Amino acid sequence: MNNNTENKNNETKEIKNFIRNIIEKDLAEHKFQNRRWCGQPDFAEQQNAADLDAAKIRTRFPPEPNGFLHLGHAKSILLNFGLANDFGGVCHLRFDDTNPEKEDDIYVRSIKESVKWLGGNWHNNEYFASNYFEKMLTCAEYLIKNNLAYVDSQTAEEMRKNRGTLTEVGKNSPFRDRSVEENLQLFADMKAGKFADGQHVLRAKIDMASPNINLRDPAIYRIRHATHHNTGDKYCVYPMYTFAHPIEDALECITHSICTLEFEDQRPFYDWLLEHLAAGGLLQTPLPKQYEFSRLNLSHVVLSKRKLIQLVSEKHVDGWDDPRLPTLAGAKRRGYSPEGIKLFIDRIGVSKSDSLINYSIFEDCQREVLNESSPRKIAVLSPLKLIIQNFHENEENFSENCTVANHPQKSEFGERTLPLTKEIWIESDDFMETPSKGFRRLFVGNKVRLKYAYIIECTGFDKDPQTGKITAVYANYFPETKSGTAGADSIKVKGNIHWLSAKTAVKAQINLYDRLFNTEIPGDDFISQINPNAKQSITAFVEPSEFSENICYQFERHGYFVLDQNQNTQKELVFNRTVTLKDNWNNKKPK
Repeated sequence: MNNNTENKNNETKEIKNFIRNIIEKDLAEHKFQNRRWCGQPDFAEQQNAADLDAAKIRTRFPPEPNGFLHLGHAKSILLNFGLANDFGGVCHLRFDDTNPEKEDDIYVRSIKESVKWLGGNWHNNEYFASNYFEKMLTCAEYLIKNNLAYVDSQTAEEMRKNRGTLTEVGKNSPFRDRSVEENLQLFADMKAGKFADGQHVLRAKIDMASPNINLRDPAIYRIRHATHHNTGDKYCVYPMYTFAHPIEDALECITHSICTLEFEDQRPFYDWLLEHLAAGGLLQTPLPKQYEFSRLNLSHVVLSKRKLIQLVSEKHVDGWDDPRLPTLAGAKRRGYSPEGIKLFIDRIGVSKSDSLINYSIFEDCQREVLNESSPRKIAVLSPLKLIIQNFHENEENFSENCTVANHPQKSEFGERTLPLTKEIWIESDDFMETPSKGFRRLFVGNKVRLKYAYIIECTGFDKDPQTGKITAVYANYFPETKSGTAGADSIKVKGNIHWLSAKTAVKAQINLYDRLFNTEIPGDDFISQINPNAKQSITAFVEPSEFSENICYQFERHGYFVLDQNQNTQKELVFNRTVTLKDNWNNKKPK
C-alpha cells in the first residue's frame, strides 16, 4: 500500500463515529420513508422538492438566545451541519426561546454571525420555539385531557422537597389527583394571566417513584409575566425547555436530534412525550430520536454560561468578544480561524467519553492551519536602535530595498520589499553586553545576518549610566554579503536577526494574549484564578505594509497576529496575538 492510500484510509477512519454509523444504518433501512411535514404553518411551503426526499436526514442546532456562543457550541455546530452536509441533508438553525426573562435579539444576531463564520448554512431553515407556542399549548391541553398532566400548586420549595433524591423516591403532590376539568380550568386561568409567577405550574403525570428523577412529574409549563423578544406580551405562560424541545424536533421532522451527554437522562422524557403526542395524532411518525455525545471540556477556560456572564458583567474582561474568552466572537477577534477550529474538533473526535482536552491541542491546530494560510510580516516588539555606521556614510538618508517572500513555502503569495536604512530597529534581546553561553546574536565583535539583507559586525553600544539600560547598538556591514547575491555566504555566521527601518517602521499597539486562567480546571472560585498576564499591551513597530482585517499574519519569530476589529483607528494600528509559534505554556509557570 502506498503512502497516499494509507493517508486517505486514516482520514476516513478519523471521521467515523458512532453517530455516523447510526445514520448510515437508518438510511440503509429507509427509516424516514413515510415522513410528513407538520411544522409551523408555512414549514412545508418553505421546503423545496429535494428537501422532501425521504433519503434526506435533518439535524438541528438549537441554541438558546440568552448568551454568546463559545467553543463548546462549535463542536455541536460543526457536527450537526457537517452531518447534514455529508449525508445530503439539511440542518436547521432553531432558537429555543422559551425563557423571556433572559433572551434578547442581540444574542440572536450574534448566534447567526457565529454560525455563519464557522461555515454553517441553514438556507431558509431558520425557526424559533416561539413560533410553535400555540401548538405547544394544544399539546399541553391534550395531556391534561388524557390525565397525563396536572396543575400543581405547591411552592417551589415543597416541590423540591417532595421530588426525592437519587436514593429516595419522590412523594406525590397533594394536587396530583385534581380532576381533568379542574386542571383544564386552572391552566386556562394561568394562560389568561390570573395568577402570579410561581403560583401554579403544569406538570407531566408520570411516576414519582421512578429511579430517573427526570421522570418524577417534570414541570412542563410555568407562569412568567415578562415581555418576550419575539411574541411581546401575548403569553404569560411559557413551556419548559425539556417540553418544548422534543415537540420542535418532531414538528420540523428532525431525524437525528444530537445533543450533549447531560441530556442523556432527559431522553426517557423526550421519548415519553413524543410517543403520547403521536398516539393522540398531534405529531406524525416516524418520530425523531435523540443521541448524545460528550461535550467539549477544555483546560484553562470556562464554558459555563453562568460563569461567562459573570466575567462579562463584572468587567473582568472587555465584553463578550474579548479575545481572552472562549466565545466564538472572541475567537474571531483574536484571529483564530474557522478551519483551525474544525481541525481541532475533527482531531478530538466524537464519542460518549468525557475527557479534558488540553488547550495546547487547540493552539496546535490553529498553528497548523495558520502556518499554511498566513502571509509573513516583520514586527519588532521590543525595539532597540541599531546604527550601521558604514552604511553609505556620505548619504544619511540613503535607503536600499531588500526583497522578502510573503510566504517561504508558497511562491504564489508573491514578494514585497523592505527598505534598509542607516538606522534600524532590532529586538532588544538580540543584543547582550555580556553574552551567555551559546548566545549567537549580537555582542561586541560578533557577526550576524540581518535577515534578507547583509551580514553585520557589532562594534559597540551606548548605555544609560543611571539605569544601565542599553540605548543603542553600533555595527558595520559587509556590502558583498547581501542576501541573494553571489557573495551572500562569503562570511559564515551562526546568528540571524530580523529588523525594520527606523525611518519607515510604523508604530503599533500589540495585545499579547494568553490563557485566561492559571489553573487547568478553574473551580468555583474561578475569579481568583484569572491569569493577571492573560493580556499585556505593548508599543512596537511593524513594517510599512498594507494590513487587512480578518487576515492573520505571521510576525516572524513572534507568532500569529491579526488587526483588532474593534480598536483600529486611522492614527494607530492595534494587533492581537492569536497564538505563539510554539507552545511555551506547559514549560513555564505563569508570573
